[in-house]
Amino acid sequence: MDAPLTTPDTTAPAERLHVICAEPSIANHFLAELRDVDIQKDSLRFRRNLQRLGEIIAFRISSHLSYTPQSVRTPLGEAASQLLRDFPVLATVLRAGLPFHQGFLNYFDQSPSAFAAAYRIEGTAQVQVQLDYLTAPRLDERVLILVDPMLATGKSLVQTYRAMLRFGTPRQVHIAAVIASPEGVAYVMREIPEATLWMAAVDEKLNEQAYIIPGLGDAGDLAFGSKI
Repeated sequence: MDAPLTTPDTTAPAERLHVICAEPSIANHFLAELRDVDIQKDSLRFRRNLQRLGEIIAFRISSHLSYTPQSVRTPLGEAASQLLRDFPVLATVLRAGLPFHQGFLNYFDQSPSAFAAAYRIEGTAQVQVQLDYLTAPRLDERVLILVDPMLATGKSLVQTYRAMLRFGTPRQVHIAAVIASPEGVAYVMREIPEATLWMAAVDEKLNEQAYIIPGLGDAGDLAFGSKI
């Protein structure tokens, strides 16, 4: 069972936050490799571990979705089964989110996808986020899963979600990250009260530059190479 975490400055019910690596599982191994400064030099393995954690969290979220009983014909008879009522819309923030998103897409293989280009503006006194691009299918009455490997301040996720609402209002919202800060979790829970959060880990804090400590570094650079 996923262990919920109490975060500061929020009165939201504990069942809204699930921390996957709070208990021993193979997810802890994949997360450790993502953090390891030697292993993460292998960008292929780094992307694969992001994808694996996406698959694990996708499976956990799947138990909170709606299913329809159905009989399936086999070569030797019929078997009672349950089929997903509708596949969720998968949304991610470019570029670091792509391998993590692929993990979700591996399991929700019939899902439509939404993408946003959002980035923090460096050199400002407070963290500011610029959203330059957004594309999505209709969201009315759909399940939306918004994924981003690092939930630092939470501002890019909140801004992306609010911008996506012009495509419709989802009936259910899930937000997934690999590593989050307590500050980011509290901010997202406050600003998107309808969302359920799924984190592999919630780390100690944000530093003065609003990076997660101990974190793992820049997920986008580690997955795809350094940017100018």
